[in-house]
Amino acid sequence: MITTDFYREIDEMSDYMKITCSNNPVEIQDRISTIMVYSIRSGEMLAEAKRELRKRKSDEIQNTILQIARENCLSAKVQNALLDSIAEEECFVVDRLERLCASTSHQLDALRTLLSYEKEALRLNKTGY
Repeated sequence: MITTDFYREIDEMSDYMKITCSNNPVEIQDRISTIMVYSIRSGEMLAEAKRELRKRKSDEIQNTILQIARENCLSAKVQNALLDSIAEEECFVVDRLERLCASTSHQLDALRTLLSYEKEALRLNKTGY
């Protein structure tokens, strides 16, 4: 079940992803470590949210969609639109978590590149790492 703690955790991860990182190699490594954990957790949360969405759609199909479809002969397209509107909150959570998962992946790639650049700059300047 999607609880307020679930939403709070999404907000926490999303807020962290919005922070701009400096060129400090230590900070970059810390962010990589944190984002790797967020990447795994957001993937787990996405799976939970998709399960809740499927459950909600299944319940609504049994209770509402089939009854309306039998009475009014709604097309499949209209039935799907109705189903999506009924499960609007669950769809939103799934969409948000899909974006969060993609963001963690992209930010990890960018941070690794930035870390490599900074390490090379330190090596060329012979200041050590």
